[in-house]
Amino acid sequence: MTTVSDGVDTQSPPQESSEDRHHRLRWVVLGVLALAQLMVVLDATIVNIALPHAQSSLGFDNADRQWIVTAYALAFGSLLLLGGRLSDLMGRKLTFIIGLVGFAVMSAIGGAAVNFDMLVVARAGQGMFGALLAPAALSLLTTTFTNSQERAKAFGIFGAIAGGGGALGLLLGGMLTEWASWRWCLYVNLVIAAIALVGALLFVGSHKSDSHPKLDIPGVVTVSIALFSIVYGFSNAETNGWGDWATITWLVLGVVLLGVFTWLQMRTPHALLPLRVILDRTRGGAYLVVFISAIGMFGIFLFLTYYLQQNLGYTPIKTGLAFLPMIGAVIVVATTSTAVVLPRFGPRWLMMSGMFVAAIGMGLLTQLTDSSTYVANILPGLIIMGVGLGASMAPAMQAAVSGVSPQDAGVASATVNTMQQVGGSVGTALLSTIVSSAAASYVTSHAAAAKNATELSMQAAVHSYTVAFWVATAVFVVGGIVAGLLVRSGKLPSSEGESVPMAH
Repeated sequence: MTTVSDGVDTQSPPQESSEDRHHRLRWVVLGVLALAQLMVVLDATIVNIALPHAQSSLGFDNADRQWIVTAYALAFGSLLLLGGRLSDLMGRKLTFIIGLVGFAVMSAIGGAAVNFDMLVVARAGQGMFGALLAPAALSLLTTTFTNSQERAKAFGIFGAIAGGGGALGLLLGGMLTEWASWRWCLYVNLVIAAIALVGALLFVGSHKSDSHPKLDIPGVVTVSIALFSIVYGFSNAETNGWGDWATITWLVLGVVLLGVFTWLQMRTPHALLPLRVILDRTRGGAYLVVFISAIGMFGIFLFLTYYLQQNLGYTPIKTGLAFLPMIGAVIVVATTSTAVVLPRFGPRWLMMSGMFVAAIGMGLLTQLTDSSTYVANILPGLIIMGVGLGASMAPAMQAAVSGVSPQDAGVASATVNTMQQVGGSVGTALLSTIVSSAAASYVTSHAAAAKNATELSMQAAVHSYTVAFWVATAVFVVGGIVAGLLVRSGKLPSSEGESVPMAH
């Protein structure tokens, strides 16, 4: 029987607040955020395998093909900092939902594309909404997990997705292209976004920002154009070379505008990217490690994919499956290292040793020849690289947002994504150029001794890939040195307000 005293039902449980419910369901929230992050990471690679089929279907030429990839990278990379700051100003849940819905709509338009222009616009739209979605997801993760041990586990899972999602995109892209249609490489986002959207509406707590600072419009314009210029410059270098006037012009413009942006941030009271976020040694070192990792990772995905398909004759699906051991190693090591090692010893040794281990794995791939086999010559390197990337990426992502105030969580998260995106663009352009020149040099020097043109071409290709792997090995070594020199030893600092279980 219910008793009532002073109009209050004494048997009714107290009303649970939105923040308390969000905290209680935090592991479900992690699943929602991880799903959204997976969608964004997948789309950096999933379309690559579908490109030849899309080209045949829509009838565009080889010169235009790169724009399907570049349009996404340009919009995503140039708008990330704006997206991060908008999540701070508008609230993370609202920004996350807008990003999810927009990404899904643009994916539907891309999947239904009837011509090249429609597909490029859709890919740019995906990048634009991805720039809202990715920082909102990472900052939600930062503010959802308030206990340091739980946060370490959550970042381990999130970091594993960031490290292995690109390879998973290759597998999923191959399966969808081979079994269904290239259009399903875009339509699949509707399924992922729908599940994540339902989860966000049901489980993610609402929050309205307590402070309403002005948006730094000069900073937004300057850094967006700067990042656009840098990503475009590297994309142009991949196609037309480093000596092309457009490559030089865009890269110089990007660097100059980054300098102007830094000058502006020192003088405005409502900076888009407060310099306190990046000038901290641990966070600054973590951003650089994420940037360097992205450069090296593209050496794995891009050229090992070529080797597996062109030299070993793998189908797209078999190529994707070949990367699964690396993904497995990334997931296992990322989750265990952040849960067990990071809370006790801090990020410095994990990030440094992870980069050096990844360098060893990449170094094994430099020994490939035109007669190498997957099990003997490729698999060991992939597993070792997975261990290294798992040990470095997840701790770097957590270190990059550690110690920031809640009002800076969005832009700190966006900076992580920016470093990963720009690093990927740099890696693709840099290593592609190195591969092209190494192959041409090999053909010139071995033409006289070659038995036939086909054999020479295959040998030149393998030689060029191993040169790229040597460069990527050096890149990982530099990442280890940077982590060792910049990142402070000891445990990560707490973020302000970390004891409060609240979603932002």
